[in-house]
Parts: sequence; C-alpha cells; structure tokens
Amino acid sequence: MGRNCAFVFESGKFTLASQQFETMTMHRHFIIHKPFGYLSQFVCEHDWKKVLGDLYDFPEGTMTIGRLDEDSEGLLLLTTDGMVCEIMRGKDKEKEYYAQLDGLIGEDALEKLRTGVEIGIRGVKYMTLPCRAELLSGDPGFPPRTKKIRDDRHGPTCWVSITLTEGKNRQIRKMTAAVGFPTLRLFRVRVDAIRLGNLKAGEVREMDSLFSEQVK
Repeated sequence: MGRNCAFVFESGKFTLASQQFETMTMHRHFIIHKPFGYLSQFVCEHDWKKVLGDLYDFPEGTMTIGRLDEDSEGLLLLTTDGMVCEIMRGKDKEKEYYAQLDGLIGEDALEKLRTGVEIGIRGVKYMTLPCRAELLSGDPGFPPRTKKIRDDRHGPTCWVSITLTEGKNRQIRKMTAAVGFPTLRLFRVRVDAIRLGNLKAGEVREMDSLFSEQVK
C-alpha cells in the first residue's frame, strides 16, 4: 500500500480510494430491552440467577457496553467489537433514564439533581456531575412489572427524566434518594442516539451499527 493511500477505519471495514474492503473480523452489534431481574452479564456462579444468555444465543466474544442493575430495566447495548465498546462508553455519550419516584418531586429537588448531589461510591463521598433532570408530564406507559413494586395506598408517585454523562454504581437511585425521593422503578431509554423505542422487555435486536442508529 503506497504511502499516499489514506484510509478510514470503521467497525468491520475500512475505506480506501472510495472502495470498501471487509476486515478479517466481521463484528456484530445488538440492543436489548433488559427485563427486571436479569443480570447484565453472561455467567454467574449462582445457577438460579437470570443472565443475558437466557434471552438470546449471542455470538462468542459479545460484551455489554455498560451495565444495568439486576432490578433496573431498559436499553442495553452489546457488541463483539472492543473499539466500539470503548467509544460508546465515552464521557461524551449521554445516557437518559426514566425513574419512577416515591412521592411528588418539586422544582427545588430537581434543581439539586441538576447541579449535583453528594452520594456514596464504595464508602467514599462523591459529588455527581451536572445533569439534566425534568419532571415527565405523566406515566410513560411501561407495562406493569410482574412483581408489584408497592401498595398504591402508600401515596402518589411521579416519573422524571434524568440524563447523565457518567455512570457510577446505582447512581440514579442514590441521587434521587439523596434529595428525598427514592426510586421505585428505573428504565434506561437512550444511549447517545440509540433509543429504546418500542422494544419489548426481553426483546433482542441486531443492529448494523451502534453509531447514529435509532430504534423505531
């Protein structure tokens, strides 16, 4: 290859002189709607735990891009491409969550979430970065969970949208608890430009790319 031949590498291919050549490894990418009660991993020492391999026969080498807690739901990205994984985990990639809160949150508490609150990370105090936090106008319409969250007689709830550029362990739950409104249910609905859309709980969809894709 001559030294004047510039090329641009993309996942699974590169472009040279306006022609595309496939690389030796053709990577695969997936999005899933992780249901409640599943781990964001493929193996677990406890046989009774539900793992991602119970949802789909993923190819060898598939890795998750970030994680969702066992009791959290929503959008999870997976790929066999380590470079794509690193790019999508970057600090410039927004992650949007819908959280159902115990009680009716006010503007003062929302402003605290936006500017940053102190939470604990492995026993160390941490101040969260500024984020976007908005009250949703109503219930986003997710199907009810098979395991009821709590008795409706315990009082009203509300839904908020919180958008982060970081992802500490159980961060959303710790943040809302810090301002007095514990999270009852948590969904991730967007990572960068990829949205959960109408993907049903447990559904897996293979994608051509994880860049600038949107689920309809």
